[in-house]
Amino acid sequence: MKTYLDLVTHILENGEQKTDRTGTGTISVFGYQNRYDLREGFPLLTTKKVLFSSVVLELLWFLKGATNINDGLSPQTKIWDAWADPDGNLGPIYGYQWRNWEQFKETDQGTVKVHIDQITQVIHSLKTNPDSRRHIVSAWNVSDIDRMALPPCHTFFQLYTVNGFLDLQLYQRSADVALGVPFNIASYALLLMMIAQECGLTPRHFVHTFGDAHIYLNHVDGLKEQITRSPGALPTVKIQSKPIFELTPDDFELLNYEPAAFIKFPIAV
Repeated sequence: MKTYLDLVTHILENGEQKTDRTGTGTISVFGYQNRYDLREGFPLLTTKKVLFSSVVLELLWFLKGATNINDGLSPQTKIWDAWADPDGNLGPIYGYQWRNWEQFKETDQGTVKVHIDQITQVIHSLKTNPDSRRHIVSAWNVSDIDRMALPPCHTFFQLYTVNGFLDLQLYQRSADVALGVPFNIASYALLLMMIAQECGLTPRHFVHTFGDAHIYLNHVDGLKEQITRSPGALPTVKIQSKPIFELTPDDFELLNYEPAAFIKFPIAV
């Protein structure tokens, strides 16, 4: 995972200091891209421990369209607790947009609200029209932004298939490099594997494209420690051969993961 450490070093050496929504302050760069080849191993950071079980739980939670932390997420993992209301609701965030994007259509009976399942649609498109350049899933629904507890940071992804391989590119408008990005890398690499399996393809490249890639000022010391650590061998992930929407946390196995010690970073809300 030298690729990730290079991003950290680039921001520390070239980033500019900015204020931010949380009041913490950041060092940031705008526009950066990393590429991970899943044929070389699963891109889970080895220079600090990343909780793979939380990655799996959150991704499955998104894929079922959930928007309440009590619907299969918390208390097993509390990654969304800080943004939820007292009842656990987060509004129409990622999972809702992926599986239930709202659209209004004019019919003979008047205006009707329908829901679009983007994940099902993109899988169908990959199977029936693999060379299309429209294999896109978006979480950035302008009309719903004000209803969300947190507007999408990883805003949309595009899939690309050629010669039996499947690639996925993510555009992330806002990237917390210390806390969020290691999680995002693992999550979208895993999503790529799941969709590839569903479509009978081989997962290949995860391409991570950043808008504002930033380091919070209270994360600098921890990251400076992390970049002194040497990356270890990448682990592998096995997924049970089941339809994508039938997968459960028990269907994922992380093998040969030997990370360095955990580094605790405070969360900026």
